[in-house]
Amino acid sequence: MTKMTLGSYPHMLGFEQLERLLERTAKSSEGYPPFNIEQTSDHSYRITLAVAGFSEADLSITVEDRQLVIRGRQSDDGGDRVFLHRGIAARQFQRSFVLADGVEVGEAIMENGLLHVDLTLSRPEKVVQTIQIRKG
Repeated sequence: MTKMTLGSYPHMLGFEQLERLLERTAKSSEGYPPFNIEQTSDHSYRITLAVAGFSEADLSITVEDRQLVIRGRQSDDGGDRVFLHRGIAARQFQRSFVLADGVEVGEAIMENGLLHVDLTLSRPEKVVQTIQIRKG
């Protein structure tokens, strides 16, 4: 059986990029750090990541090719410390979220070991375009 792609449907013109975004999102399904996504109003969302042990300097937030990318890298300052048990590791991570057209990243807030990233969805106004038909 042949795998159907969005590009193989004649009425779905220009959606090849959507298919690539879906494949890229499916590949980034690591479970660390845990996160929540909540709808805070009809046109806004908040992503919250549990980043206990990370400071603001250890985190970076970028938007790359319609993806929100949140990275964390802790510096290992335990050079002269002796651990009898080390259950809290200095672990790096990268979390990616695909953004739809019109989604803007707002502010990021660190609070009690949680990183909140606010997103807003701006609805473009509807445009009706009339195409003139000319004789050939």
